[in-house]
Amino acid sequence: MTPALIGLVENAGPLAIQGALFVSAFLSATLLPGSSEALLVALILQGGFDPVALTVVAAAGNTLGSLFNWACGRWLMDRSDARWFPVSERHLARAKRWFARFGLPSLLFSWLPVVGDALTLVAGVLGVRVLPFLLLVGAGKLARYAIVAATTAGALIG
Repeated sequence: MTPALIGLVENAGPLAIQGALFVSAFLSATLLPGSSEALLVALILQGGFDPVALTVVAAAGNTLGSLFNWACGRWLMDRSDARWFPVSERHLARAKRWFARFGLPSLLFSWLPVVGDALTLVAGVLGVRVLPFLLLVGAGKLARYAIVAATTAGALIG
C-alpha cells in the first residue's frame, strides 16, 4: 500500500474511506482513472473494514458510473466526436457487435475492461430501459467486486 493511502486510511473515518472507494469505483466505470479494485484490495488488507460493505459500496459506485455512460448514450450521442465523450468510436463499434450478438444479457459483462464501458453506452443508445440495465450491470459489477474481495480475504486466511 502506498504511503499516501496508508495516511488516508489512518486519518480518515470509515465514511470518508467508503466515500473514496465509491468515487474511485464511479470514475473507473467512466473511462477515467479510478483503480477501484486496487483500493478495495488495499482496504481489505489494511483490516478494520467490513469486506462485504466495501464490496457493496464499490459495486454501487461502479454501477452508477455505468449509468452515467448509459445517459451519455441515451442523450449525448450527437456529441460522440467530442474529446470528453466517454467511449471511442472503435470501442463503440465493438460493443455494438457484442450487443447485437448477445443482446441484453451482454450487460452482465459490463465489468470487462474497455468493452464494458462501451456496452453501457450502447445500451443507452439502443434505449434499454433503466431498470433492466441497472439490474444486469449491477449484478455483473457486484460479482466482479465480490470475487476480488473474496480472493483478497482468502489470501489473508490462507
